[in-house]
Amino acid sequence: MISSVLALLALIAPGAALATGPQDFPEQLPASHVLDQADLLSRAANTELNQRLESLNDQRVDARLITLRRLDYGTSLESLGSSLLERWQSSEPSDRLLLLLIESQNNSAAIVAGDGLEGELSDTLLSSTAISTMGLPLREGARYRQASLDALTRLTTVLNGEEDPGPPQLLERMPLETNIPTKEETASSNAFLWVVVLLVVGTLVPMITWWVFSR
Repeated sequence: MISSVLALLALIAPGAALATGPQDFPEQLPASHVLDQADLLSRAANTELNQRLESLNDQRVDARLITLRRLDYGTSLESLGSSLLERWQSSEPSDRLLLLLIESQNNSAAIVAGDGLEGELSDTLLSSTAISTMGLPLREGARYRQASLDALTRLTTVLNGEEDPGPPQLLERMPLETNIPTKEETASSNAFLWVVVLLVVGTLVPMITWWVFSR
């Protein structure tokens, strides 16, 4: 009985270890701008994003990108971000902290910002950037680097005082080619068929009539 329980725990433990909550992050704000705990980014992408995040210092914004595989039960990305924001702001003099979070299990994203950014980055903008700007490349091929870059580009534009470019526009899908005729094609085809039939009848009937009466 005990061995069975231990075996079950051994099976559960690896999956449970992948779940992430606030307790899995350091108490102090990490020096690195990218915390890729889920190993979603290549070395080149990690370096590129770290530089992009660091460049936000020009707008007096301290930004971090966080990736994780899946969340602890009952925890949302937004609540995790808020917990980390509160924890790290308590150890930092600045309230202009910006956190971008990506969860790979559901390919979802969230963005939270400190109180000092409230006048520049509204909750509506942060939500739209996470759901739409990041969500599109995440849903279409789990493109984590692209999702992060697109979000940073949109947020940087607003921080520079320019107009919000808005979420990405969805490309209109081209209709698939099919051999099944449309309703309009069917109606056109039927009309053409009737014209042919009437022409044939109009030609054959006089000929048959002449042949019968000429005998």
